[in-house]
Amino acid sequence: MSDQRPFLHAESPQEHARLFLDAFNAGDLDALDRIYTSDAIAVWEPGNPLSGQARADALREFLAWKPRMTAELRESFIAGDTALLIVDWSIDIPAPDGVERMNGTGVDVLRRGADGAWRFAVDNPFGGAPPAA
Repeated sequence: MSDQRPFLHAESPQEHARLFLDAFNAGDLDALDRIYTSDAIAVWEPGNPLSGQARADALREFLAWKPRMTAELRESFIAGDTALLIVDWSIDIPAPDGVERMNGTGVDVLRRGADGAWRFAVDNPFGGAPPAA
């Protein structure tokens, strides 16, 4: 059986941000994995970068909580095949006593591949946070 879903092909950094949000809220780990470079790192816990299978496993574990994200692309800067995104985001996570909310400002680096698609090289949702006191 073949995968009938279309490849998520972000033709701009802005489209990448939208595709990420849609795939995240759908809990679609396969779609999310396709918008990362093969050597991408994610920093979902400050100071703890993950790559490869560890990155995929951490995302799978987080998506099991059925989080819902809203995000606004505040700024984007493009230099050749590299883009820097500044993204304000909020995630609601269902909890037994209501909803837990997380907020932050992400600093993401995208790379444009030979196929023209933009993908995460660095996904750092806490990159805009002030240093810990």
